[in-house]
Amino acid sequence: MAERATIKVSREVRDHLAQVARERGVTLRYLVEHLAARQLTAAQIAGRAAADRKAAREVIGVDISDEEFEKTPDVLVHLYRLTAERGARV
Repeated sequence: MAERATIKVSREVRDHLAQVARERGVTLRYLVEHLAARQLTAAQIAGRAAADRKAAREVIGVDISDEEFEKTPDVLVHLYRLTAERGARV
């Protein structure tokens, strides 16, 4: 069994989470573990972004710099534009 730890929260938060767990038919422990597992660290986010950029570069066959990826929040539209400018096919 995994080692346990105590997390101190207000009663209001505890009661709210307990109600959510009951409504979902799970334990409070499971709910908290599930919620925590879905929260990425900065390193995990950076790793996923790097992997996504690598995959995009391989799929479109065009070397796009990280700076070009960051020029716009709408990466897909940006990729189409850059691909068109460079004469690659998507």
